[in-house]
This record gives sequence, C-alpha cells and structure tokens, in this order.
Amino acid sequence: MSAKLKRIAIFLAVISTASIPATAHADWSIKGLGTLAGAYSTATGINDSGQVVGISETASGSQHAFITGPNGIVMTDLGTLGGSSQANDINDSGQVVGGSFTASGSRHAFITGPNGIGMTDLGTLGGENSSAGGINNSGQVVGDSFTASGSFHAFITGPNGEGMTDLGTLGGSLSIALGINDSGQVVGYSYTVSGNPHAFMTGSNGIGMTDLGTLGGSESIAIGINDSGQIIGYSYIENNSAQRAYITGPNGIGMTDLGTLGGYTSFANAINDAGEVVGVAATAHGEFHTFIFSHGGITDLSLLTAVVADGWTSLVVNSINNNGQMVGSGYHNGNQEAFLLSYTPDTVFDPKPIYIPPVPEPETYLMLLGGLGLIGYFARRRKEIAI
Repeated sequence: MSAKLKRIAIFLAVISTASIPATAHADWSIKGLGTLAGAYSTATGINDSGQVVGISETASGSQHAFITGPNGIVMTDLGTLGGSSQANDINDSGQVVGGSFTASGSRHAFITGPNGIGMTDLGTLGGENSSAGGINNSGQVVGDSFTASGSFHAFITGPNGEGMTDLGTLGGSLSIALGINDSGQVVGYSYTVSGNPHAFMTGSNGIGMTDLGTLGGSESIAIGINDSGQIIGYSYIENNSAQRAYITGPNGIGMTDLGTLGGYTSFANAINDAGEVVGVAATAHGEFHTFIFSHGGITDLSLLTAVVADGWTSLVVNSINNNGQMVGSGYHNGNQEAFLLSYTPDTVFDPKPIYIPPVPEPETYLMLLGGLGLIGYFARRRKEIAI
C-alpha cells in the first residue's frame, strides 16, 4: 500500500471517447508560492485565512514543512523533529500537523501551536513510527501509527493533540485515518476481514467505525470529510475495471460516482463545506487533469486560461478551503512548485454534465488493470511525498 502522491505518471490505455471539458468564465488566478530556497515545493493544505502548508526543498537539499501567511504570502520553514519534515494539514487557528523524522531516524506525527509556532512530537501508539494526516478546529488530530504489536492503526487525539487513541480496524490488520471534521468524525481506510481496503467513517470524536462500501468493486478509500459529513475519496467500480472519485451525502450516506474528464479513472483529494470537490481525472486522450466538482459538474482546471497563459502544467490540486481557494503543485518554468489557485465570488461556473464512462468490455479492462493498481497511490497523499 505504498503511496507517493503528487506525481502523475500512470500509463493507461483508454478508449477514445468524446470529452468536452467544463469551462468557467472570468476571474481565475494562479500564483506560485516559491520554495524554501530549494528546487521544489508542494502544497498539501489550506485554511480559511488562506494560510498554506506543505513541503519544500531547502537550500541544503533537506525537505522541510512550511507554512505561509494569509493568502499564501511568504513561506516560512517550520523546522523538524531532527530530520526531514512535511506538513499535511492546517486548521483555522494555524495549527499544523504532519510527520517528521526524529534524530534517531523514526518518523513521528507532530502538531504546532497557532500560526505554526513550535513543533510538538505526538508520539506513537507504542510502535516506532507515526504520522498525522488531518486536524480540525478543536485541534483533534488523526493519522496512523505502528502499535506495540507491530500493527498499523488509525488514531485520533483529544483537543490540541492531547493523547492518542487507537481507532481499531474493520477486522483486518491495518487502518489509516486521513481526514476529520469539526464534529470529530474521522475518515480513512481499513483492511477488512477479507483483506480488501475499504473506506470507513466514524461517529463523533472517533467513536465506532463504519464500512462505507464501494462503487461496486472490491476496494475503496475515504480521503476527506466536511462538516456536513459528506465524504470523498475513490473506489473501484464494477469488475474492478477502473477507479473513480466519489462523494457521499451527509453523514456518509450513499456513494455517488463523480465521473471523469472523458477517460476511465478519477480520484478525489479534498472537499469543502459547500461540497466542492477537487481531484484528478483522466481525459479521453489518456492525460490526467486536475478538476473541481462544483455547481453540479466538473471543471477542468488544467485548461483554465489563467493556468495555460502563465505556463503551468501537470497541476494537481490537493486541498480547497471554504472560500474556494485551492492549493497543490504543478510544473512552472521547469520546476515543481506549490501554487494557490483562486476564483472570485462573481466567477460564473458553466460546468458540463459529469461524464460517466461505460464499464469496459472484459478484454479492455483486463488490459487496463496493469495501470490501475492505484488503491493507495493517492491515499496517504499528504504524508509520503518525499519523507
């Protein structure tokens, strides 16, 4: 279940089907956030003030977590617990969580104070390694940790990162928590008794673990949850022929295929309280473009005039706040760089209907499966980019 999000290098053979990308009118803007004096940076989270967190190479070649000021202004090195570090999420007070290697070589989850001040080791569930993937506005942190028995389990903390509670599993040996809302509902994925990873959600404050099922295939993952309990992630569809981004109703009820940009595959990365979803989807030509699901359809963000005119390519949006500001990484002037992509309140969306490709014929999906071993490729997407 290795996961190295942020680089899309997936080889798929796709049927040449018609795809009309959605368009949005007026007032989109994109700006690069720079680096910590190194060659690259990636943004993984943003709060409602526009403070951005992620990872960047430093001048010495190390990989450090960063935070910016409001609206992505000025990138500040958050330091480490002794080795490299990566920031994965941020709440509205500017508390940051992520993972950092310690001086002894273990990787531990961390939390900072407001506005990224200080870095506190959250410890583990008894094993050697842990990492934090999400935080809510009470400072409850979720992530994953090795236990004393060597299992790998999801955890939740109390407010401000106090204490670490094992969330258990869906009957299998592994679970990973990736998101939490302000009610303390947690989402992620866990192996079941049958050995397949399934998306899960919990009740408030991490109580109980419910299997969310799939879109008809054998595997699914939950990535994010908003304050209404709408959950996003991705799942294999019928015959395990492709993976698709999905969204649920409030409190995780139902699972709806968000479709693609003309190809077979899509992945959802984040959701805001308005139910806007960002992710990556295949086009009819086998390319992967980043998208936003909003106003009832999908808009291809890779084709926005502002993006193309400024020379950005290979965009991946990893997070979206409640003001519609989006962050991720792309290639700009030959380097991988974090960006902030925004639209103004008067932007008019004209998204095309969601494109749901037909299930391929057996001989077609068997050919595709070689490129679809991707459950887990985007999972833990905020955690194992480079550390």
